[in-house]
Amino acid sequence: MSTQAAETGPDPHTTAGKLADLERRRHEAVHAGSEQAVAKQHDRGKKTARERIDMLLDPGSFTEFDELARHRANDFGIEATRPYGDGVVTGYGTVDGRPVCVFSQDFTVFGGSLGEVYGEKIVKIMDHALKTGCPIIGINDGGGARIQEGVVALGLFAEIFYRNVMASGVVPQISLIMGPCAGGAVYSPAITDFTLMVEGTSHMFITGPDVIKTVTGEDVSFEDLGGAQAHGVKSGVAHYQAADEQDCIDFARELLSYLPSNNLDEPPRLAAADTRDETGPDETDTEVITHVLDNGEFLEVHAGFAPNIVVGFGRVEGASVGVVANQPMHLAGCLDIDASEKAARFVRTCDAFSIPILTFVDVPGFLPGVSQEWRGIIRRGAKLIYAYAEATVPKVTVITRKAYGGAYDVMGSKHLGGDVNLAWPTAQIAVMGAQGAVNILYRRELAAAGDPDALRAQRITEYEDTLANPYIAAERGYVDAVIRPAETRLAVTRALRALRTKRQTLPPKKHGNIPL
Repeated sequence: MSTQAAETGPDPHTTAGKLADLERRRHEAVHAGSEQAVAKQHDRGKKTARERIDMLLDPGSFTEFDELARHRANDFGIEATRPYGDGVVTGYGTVDGRPVCVFSQDFTVFGGSLGEVYGEKIVKIMDHALKTGCPIIGINDGGGARIQEGVVALGLFAEIFYRNVMASGVVPQISLIMGPCAGGAVYSPAITDFTLMVEGTSHMFITGPDVIKTVTGEDVSFEDLGGAQAHGVKSGVAHYQAADEQDCIDFARELLSYLPSNNLDEPPRLAAADTRDETGPDETDTEVITHVLDNGEFLEVHAGFAPNIVVGFGRVEGASVGVVANQPMHLAGCLDIDASEKAARFVRTCDAFSIPILTFVDVPGFLPGVSQEWRGIIRRGAKLIYAYAEATVPKVTVITRKAYGGAYDVMGSKHLGGDVNLAWPTAQIAVMGAQGAVNILYRRELAAAGDPDALRAQRITEYEDTLANPYIAAERGYVDAVIRPAETRLAVTRALRALRTKRQTLPPKKHGNIPL
């Protein structure tokens, strides 16, 4: 070989030369972001797009799509820089051996901004997920629409939104927010089933602090406006606040373990390895969730938002179940706007993916107040009624203590299609609590009494003995059995076992009109 040939490498017209050219292009694609940009990413406590995919997927399982795609834009000098991959990594792999599709935005290339080719890559992998029936995991870390590409970037955002909607209820969609997600970019995660955020490094908002300052005069930081805490606690946009990126990805992997690959598959079922007795102590209702679930394992979602209701996943006899439970330690377990919407969305998610719903009831009613009424508790509370009534999956409900008024109806009651409804002997199923009822029923008698407090106490006892118990409901078949708390796990297990073959269809219609 001549000195000149050695300097220039293999002849590009030979197979060896073509293979060398391919390897060069692959190397450039994998290292599309500059070393300086990657270093900055790491300095912020953030991983690169490919590092995140490696963390998410089983080792060696990733197959990339469109690694060598490049943008075709020509305006504002962008034609001078055409990195392979165009700022997003897409493909498919496995999580715990089950196929998933993934896209991971690369902040080190054009700030992760979306252009035409970038959007086309995401659209292609979403279409692949729909065709093959596997979950879509979107890792978001980008600067929104690519300004240099104008309206075509907006068009591709809408193409993504459209596919989010088409995929909704067909395959699970999980969004991991691991950096900025602003403007139109936020609406794709908003449509997906679960949105996970990372403390300190992820931010979501329609308009940023600078624009807000200009338009409204409000001064707010990125973190206060759209950080994980803001969306995990205040807005309810985020279903999980992760301590770091590893925690976020671990939660996503665990979440997937409870979900089927698509709406035609059964949820994954593990070998039941729980060796505890089916019965247990007559525990308090705060312990009942973990007592009933296999190995006491409960994956709570939306934990920071509307804590007066608890939702999450567990297993019974190895099979996935979705749990909805009133939490009396917050707002006495009252249902308010946020709790109603949180639970309604969760019930609909479970129903979409054939996951049975297990409901624990301890609710004194809907939260009273002018603010709640003016903000639409009637319309928004009705979402929970709609969700339970429409759900055709097995529904098992356990009333542990209070079940008052309309809130009794809303929380998975027999009247909304509950399949097996159980109650503890401590259950109080009534129109309202004893004190409120007595004050109404005996208003005149109390006003005329010499000792109204003693009379009120007497009437409260009479009311509780007569009405505030589970037995009138049991007489009418509104609950199927009254059980000891210690029997709850056995009763729930038997109910879910019996309901495995449940088949129910809704009346033919294009779709219902949920009170949004």
